[in-house]
Amino acid sequence: MGEPAGRAGESQSPPTPLPGISANEDPRTAPRRARLLLLVALAVLTLDILSKLIVVATLSDREPLRLLGGLLYLTEARNTGAAFSLAEGATVAFSVVAAVVVVLIVRTAGRIRSTGWAIALGFVLGGAAGNLTDRMLREPGPLRGGVVDFLSVLDPYGQVWPIFNLADSAVVCGGALAVLLSVRRVDLDGSRGGTRGGTRRKGRQRGASSRS
Repeated sequence: MGEPAGRAGESQSPPTPLPGISANEDPRTAPRRARLLLLVALAVLTLDILSKLIVVATLSDREPLRLLGGLLYLTEARNTGAAFSLAEGATVAFSVVAAVVVVLIVRTAGRIRSTGWAIALGFVLGGAAGNLTDRMLREPGPLRGGVVDFLSVLDPYGQVWPIFNLADSAVVCGGALAVLLSVRRVDLDGSRGGTRGGTRRKGRQRGASSRS
């Protein structure tokens, strides 16, 4: 049978994109970026935990180990404050903040379509989770545990720069990358400074024109 009159030349409307995804965007992008974020976080967390286990096993009750001609020292220290031994004594407060950061990043992961943001938040998530693990599992108890720090610059006892660990470094690197992405106006969805909104408006205008 022939095609009914009036339908032969009728153009089919493009499929409606999923909520939050543009018509030209691969819907598989978000899961891929979420996996990247979690893989980066897992790598940071694994390295942080292993490094702390090695430090506790080998550097406890020992003199600091001098490296690179005194540029870097390895020494064991316990930190009850924030990153880089700041605000010591506020362990519970920083434990709660770290837990909130972890939850917020995990909830945001599904909306990320930017590789840069996935890496940045992966670093922050892994670092926050690494130090939170110490606060939950180490003495004197949950939410009050001392974080293991072991990297000291130019001085063995943190007199030049506060003693830190890999988790602290990951948080700082992730934060710096997030600032760079913000300055470059890169959004979580990978668009640049309102480009996504402009594309949607143009799409609606084209749709209105075709209907008229």
